[in-house]
Amino acid sequence: MTALPPGSTIGILGGGQLGRMLTLAAAELGLKCHIYSDVPGGACDVACASTIGPFEDAEKVRAFAETVDVVTYEFENVPLRAAAAAEAVAPVRPGPKALAVAQDRLEEKNFIEDLGLPVAPFANVEDDASLAAALSTIGETGILKTRRLGYDGKGQVRIKSAADLAPAFESLKSAPCVLEGLVPFDFEVSVLVVRALTGETRFYDIPLNTHKNGILDTSTVPSPLPEPHAARARDIAGAIAAALDYVGVLAVEMFYVPGAPEPLVVNEIAPRVHNSGHWTMDACLISQFENHIRAVVGWPLGDTARHADVTMTNLIGADVDRWRELAAEPGTALHLYGKPEPRPGRKMGHINRLRPGS
Repeated sequence: MTALPPGSTIGILGGGQLGRMLTLAAAELGLKCHIYSDVPGGACDVACASTIGPFEDAEKVRAFAETVDVVTYEFENVPLRAAAAAEAVAPVRPGPKALAVAQDRLEEKNFIEDLGLPVAPFANVEDDASLAAALSTIGETGILKTRRLGYDGKGQVRIKSAADLAPAFESLKSAPCVLEGLVPFDFEVSVLVVRALTGETRFYDIPLNTHKNGILDTSTVPSPLPEPHAARARDIAGAIAAALDYVGVLAVEMFYVPGAPEPLVVNEIAPRVHNSGHWTMDACLISQFENHIRAVVGWPLGDTARHADVTMTNLIGADVDRWRELAAEPGTALHLYGKPEPRPGRKMGHINRLRPGS
């Protein structure tokens, strides 16, 4: 397990804002990044090299991997064929198993349940027969979600009665789905765990997350999660990371249900750096981005301790037009992603409002 030295090149599959922030973190450690993306711009603007091409082009992905020392990814929908093509010539961290689990909600839930960890009630929905079976298993209320490609509230429909289910399935183009039972949670939290090649595991403080229109709005640290339950949340995330033989930063999103026999219910996992960890860029000595880079190149993990209280707020769409005002706000760090068009629902940046640590 030899650590890659400064000057080594990390290949990143994906060219969005997470890849951009990973690239900037790597540069501070004297490491280079080569981006593979299906569109120009984004992370390509700050990397040492970039390759533009479809992720389905296995030969092009393989040629890209031959130019780097290790490969990672910044989004969980990298085609498994692309990850396999890269892994044929360079280490891929985290491994493709994490992609396979996270890309299919049914596989993800079965994986977590098989570990003996709590998930919301769920049932597979693929056709009319399984629609009826799902209703009998879950009941008449829930959320119908596509098994693949849904994010930020996309690919899901709220079910309020049995009559809603068939139209909802049709609205999702009868794609394979999962019907999830509703969880009566007080709030949502996410655990960011970073795991090294050696298996060493560290955790960031657990934020309280709020959403608007299915998109993360704020992450606030510290959260009101009681410490015994925070310890349980860390145990859950650590168990998932270990079962995946994970390397890098993993986010595990959970519902908090105080008073229940199991007060923490796993919602989903994200095998990458995560929006709910952007606060670490200014409130921790070592951010989630730097620790992900450290992990994938085999370096010692950095300190995850928090030195300030903080609220991260996403800048969605036209929110970014307030950049001048936000740049002048005391105690606030502004991070913009260099995207040219502030479309509705598009993440354009974020701010971290810091307060003295508690």
